[in-house]
Amino acid sequence: MKFTETTLKGVFVIELEKRGDDRGFFARLFCEREFAQHGLNPRIVQMNNSLSSQRGTLRGIHYQLRPKGEDKTFRCVRGALYDVVIDLRQESPTFLKHVAVELTAENRKMIHVPQGCANSFMTLEDNTEIFYFTSEFYSPEHERGIRYNDPALGIRWPMEPVVISDKDKQHPDFKPETHLK
Repeated sequence: MKFTETTLKGVFVIELEKRGDDRGFFARLFCEREFAQHGLNPRIVQMNNSLSSQRGTLRGIHYQLRPKGEDKTFRCVRGALYDVVIDLRQESPTFLKHVAVELTAENRKMIHVPQGCANSFMTLEDNTEIFYFTSEFYSPEHERGIRYNDPALGIRWPMEPVVISDKDKQHPDFKPETHLK
């Protein structure tokens, strides 16, 4: 795997190193040693699969508070999506900054989202499917969300959302005193 750190510390784009022949190719999606060598938490406790049937579906912005904060690694297995990671670590020089990466079934890129960062994505094609694994179990009482179009974040989505859950529409704008406690 090829790990490329983004402008947000600990947020990596991970590309597969394919080894192929006339049959196709083989590539590792995860290696505990390689994750640890890059300072990433190699613990996996849950694997999730998400399908969004319509282009323009927006999911997020989601994260979990400590002690149930999650490291997550996402990969698109069908279709395409625009994935956004927001740094919510108050001590970070990139606090409230974000990075965006296009993940597609064809490019096979993954993005690693460390604890203290929030994540959201918008589908760019119908029937987009994403697979991701987490370092912590889902904990509803630690779950938090931020409104996807909070002006303080300045995220430029590729289009206006076509589908967004009522829950995600109702997330408030970011306020450290309420979102980080």
